[in-house]
Amino acid sequence: MKYQRLEEEETSLERLAEAPAQVSGGRAAGNAARGTAVYSVEEGSDGGGDFTSRASTGTIGRLVQILAKYARFIGPGMLVSVAYMDPGNFSTAVAAGSAHRYQLLFSVLVSNILAAFWQCLCAKLGAVTGLDLAQNCRKYFPHNVNVVLYALAEMAIIATDLAEVVGTAISLNILFGVPLPLGVVLTVVDVLVVLMAYNHSGSLRMVRWFEMFVSLLVMLTVICFTVELFSVPVGSVKQVFAGFLPSRVVFEGDGLYLSLAILGATVMPHSLYLGSGVVQPRLRDFDTRKGHYVPSEQDVENNHSNYKPSLDAINETMHYTVAELLVSLFTVALFVNCSILIVSGATLYGKGADQSTADLFSIYTLLCDTLSKAAGTIFVLALLFSGQSAGIVCTLSGQMVSEGFLNWTLAPSVRRTLTRAVAITPCLILVLVTGRTGLSAALNASQVVLSLLLPFVSAPLLYFTSNKEIMRVPLDNNCYHHMPNEDEIPLTTFDLETNEHAQSPSPASPAHPAPILYKDMSNSPLTTVVSWLVWFFISSLNFYLLASFASGKDVHL
Repeated sequence: MKYQRLEEEETSLERLAEAPAQVSGGRAAGNAARGTAVYSVEEGSDGGGDFTSRASTGTIGRLVQILAKYARFIGPGMLVSVAYMDPGNFSTAVAAGSAHRYQLLFSVLVSNILAAFWQCLCAKLGAVTGLDLAQNCRKYFPHNVNVVLYALAEMAIIATDLAEVVGTAISLNILFGVPLPLGVVLTVVDVLVVLMAYNHSGSLRMVRWFEMFVSLLVMLTVICFTVELFSVPVGSVKQVFAGFLPSRVVFEGDGLYLSLAILGATVMPHSLYLGSGVVQPRLRDFDTRKGHYVPSEQDVENNHSNYKPSLDAINETMHYTVAELLVSLFTVALFVNCSILIVSGATLYGKGADQSTADLFSIYTLLCDTLSKAAGTIFVLALLFSGQSAGIVCTLSGQMVSEGFLNWTLAPSVRRTLTRAVAITPCLILVLVTGRTGLSAALNASQVVLSLLLPFVSAPLLYFTSNKEIMRVPLDNNCYHHMPNEDEIPLTTFDLETNEHAQSPSPASPAHPAPILYKDMSNSPLTTVVSWLVWFFISSLNFYLLASFASGKDVHL
């Protein structure tokens, strides 16, 4: 079919070239009446100049269309980027900057690159299967395995929530004098109020309003650090950029430990569930508008668990989804993480503070003493906005984990309240028992827990995206009005790499139904090898960090 279309186009071009340059008025009118396109070139006109002008205008028009379409996909990447700049990142970046100034910016950059690679796999999994990571685990793994994975995922949510809530409570305490326990409670109420109005299975309009709200908090964080960078004495710009190059500090002594802590604070387990769960609304909206998916009342009640995106929807949205994700991660998230380290390096390095004493309270005090009260306030405001947005996103991830693994049938408000209560209880106990003195240690300890859990949470992601049976999409869009059970799928199928490889099946008969043709969208062999190497690399470094800490080395976590 592809070659037939090309031949038809070539024939049309030949006929057009043989047509007269002038088209008579009567013939032109007749063609216009019949709806036939008419091409004419006046003698003596500068056809080349007109063509160049039209080409330039067409290029600009296409660029505007691409940017306008890209703007409709802004949102999921901003939600995912929040996981890369939570209070846990603040804590580890402050410790790294106070000990080595700008030399560990290389660790921040590498951590963001590795995390972005995995986030692209998450977006791919969610787009191809129509399910998030937790739902895929429930669908393809045995019950006992799911119970273990759910327990580990819930531990990751609790450890992440601890950092978010404690960071927000610290900012409320510094800015308004709110007691830390009360700050924790206020954070819970605030997040619940926001999430009561959000349903990722609802209309795309409501999803976009939620994304806009979180994006506003993210941009406020970016603005605060932009102002902060112009306020602190950064020193030589050359020295700052040199920090993005590898050095011996990254691989020696406490520099290695801090690099691993940065990695653990950047590649967050809950972001994997989030990244695979926020891509479906736009896919589902596309299929609904095109008539590929007609949800029933039961589908809506079940959060569209039987929905599987069509090939048209995937082709239409996949590239823009990945592009928006990468732009968000390498502009917003990377900028904020680097800014935290630069600000802490400029204010704490050489001031008698090290990673064992440097915390969020101390950097606020130093900013106020060495620069101005405004500088310290702006830093804490950034922490507040970061904690609020991260708390909202973490609660959303917790909801995806509980609904995906357990398939709860409770009302959404009850599910979210229980999920938040389970995650927030350890935070409140910690604040009541330790008070202000133990908060910094708790923040860093939460990153250690996340480092330990990351290999177990991320392994299913790599397994699913490399599996040809899971990562395949029917070529016929009519399959989406009703998604069959596994027992209904014909035994004769074709796993295809591209549409061009498709072969026409033999004519169907009642006794022999036509086979369903599939497009294989699993990872390529190279991507599979690279993803598992990244998994092994991150896992080895994380376990090395934990082993060093357990052996009594001075890791200062």
